[in-house]
Amino acid sequence: MLDFSVTFLITIVNIAILFFILRAILFKPVTKFMAERAKRIQDSIDQSEKDKNRARDLLAQYQAQLKTAEADAEAILQSARENAHLEAEKIIGESRVSAETVMVNARKQLETERRAAFAAFRNEAAALVIAAAGRLVERDVEPADDRRYADMLINEISQLGGAQAFLGSSSDSDSSSKADKT
Repeated sequence: MLDFSVTFLITIVNIAILFFILRAILFKPVTKFMAERAKRIQDSIDQSEKDKNRARDLLAQYQAQLKTAEADAEAILQSARENAHLEAEKIIGESRVSAETVMVNARKQLETERRAAFAAFRNEAAALVIAAAGRLVERDVEPADDRRYADMLINEISQLGGAQAFLGSSSDSDSSSKADKT
C-alpha cells in the first residue's frame, strides 16, 4: 500500500529545512513587522483617545469660561445701568434744585420790583393828593365842587397808568406768592 521510499524521506527533510529557513528569513521579520504595525496602530488609537479626552476637557473649560464671561458681562451691564440711573437721578435732582433756586430768586426780584413800584406809586399818589389839596385850598370848596374834584383826582390817577389795576394785581401776586410758599 503505501510505499515509503527514500524520496519521500528526502522530501520531508527538504520541507523541514525549507520551513526553518523560511521561518528564520521570512516568518520572523513578517511577524516582527506585523507586531510593530499593531503597536503603531494601538499607539495612534491611544493618542487619539488622549487627544479626544483633552479636547473634551478643553471644551468643558471653555464652556465654563464662557458662562463666567456671560455672567461677568451681565454684572457689568447691570452695574452700568445702575450707575446711569443714579447719575440721571443726580442730574435731575441738581436741575430741580437749580430750578427752585431760579424760582426763588425770581420771586425775590419780583417782590423787590413790586415794592419799588408800589413805593413809587405812593410817592406819586402823595404828590397828586398834595397838588389836589393845594388846588382845593386856593378856592372855596362847595359841595358841588367836592364831587368835581374827586372825579378830577380819579382821572389824573387813571392817566398815570392805572394805579387801581396795579393795586389789584399786587394783592393778587401777594396771595399767589403766599400760596407758592406753602
